[in-house]
Amino acid sequence: MSAPKVEFLFDFGSPNAFLADRVIPDIERRTGATFERVPVLLGGIFKATNNKSPMEAFGHIKGKLAYEGLETQRFVKKHGITDYRANPFFPVNTLNLMRMAIAAQNEGFLPQYMAAVFHHMWVAPRKMDDPAVIVAALTESGIDPKLLERAQAPDVKAKLIANTETAVSRGVFGIPTFFVGGEMFFGKDRLRDVEEAIVAAA
Repeated sequence: MSAPKVEFLFDFGSPNAFLADRVIPDIERRTGATFERVPVLLGGIFKATNNKSPMEAFGHIKGKLAYEGLETQRFVKKHGITDYRANPFFPVNTLNLMRMAIAAQNEGFLPQYMAAVFHHMWVAPRKMDDPAVIVAALTESGIDPKLLERAQAPDVKAKLIANTETAVSRGVFGIPTFFVGGEMFFGKDRLRDVEEAIVAAA
């Protein structure tokens, strides 16, 4: 039987999206499913849903952010992720990065682009909302830096807006979010449930 449609909605500004991206290939190998990567703008989702980042939402709650950090370390250890680094420039405005993700998808090299940007965000962190830094990072990773220019095309901008609005209309309020068929799962810690849903649907 064929595997169900599986979607991974992401924004490079989410460290949890990076961590999920590291785990997804193992799920694909085990299940035979292919995750469709869907670029969305987390800032747009937050604005549309009145949501906030964990730092803003929970920063006033004693112990909450420290516990979130503990859960991240547990996830990293469980999945053998050894190169994750917190980005000292966080939060990073990802508008240009996500427009370039749309452009890279249109041009057929989204996986290579994602690997490069996730590297420069969460492995060897840089200030990836500075255009000069973006150009240098893309060049270093073997990606045409003129992608930044091509990402300003009206159709690219419109597609990112459409992806984001569609996500909100489906109930998305944060990143990473996954869909297995029409069923939504939020957060990297739901990947086990995502895998179980893939197996059940297939």
